[in-house]
Amino acid sequence: MEIRLIERDGATIALPATTQYRIRNAQDAAELLVNSQYAGTNKVVLFAEQLVPEFFELRSGIAGEILQKFSTYNGYLAIIGDFSGYNSQSLQDFIYESNRQRRINFVATEDEAFQALIR
Repeated sequence: MEIRLIERDGATIALPATTQYRIRNAQDAAELLVNSQYAGTNKVVLFAEQLVPEFFELRSGIAGEILQKFSTYNGYLAIIGDFSGYNSQSLQDFIYESNRQRRINFVATEDEAFQALIR
């Protein structure tokens, strides 16, 4: 899996080289993070569309498994998307808590993603 690196305000941030890349499970997330770390960064940006829809259904467990990989392997992730359309209170609570802890960030724009990972 190819990644591209972006330098911003002294930080190096990794993105999948193509927007067609999909994270389907925890193994895909681990591979993305390990490839990013090999390239010299533990900070990764994804677009919400790069995650399988089941990620946003918390009962599927996929979100927890993926985010656990980032926590276990000292990675930081920003997910760009419009999350206002999800009616699940548990998902909204999950997003709130993730953003509060700053390891996993749910943001609306690419600029917000970089800012979340730089701080």
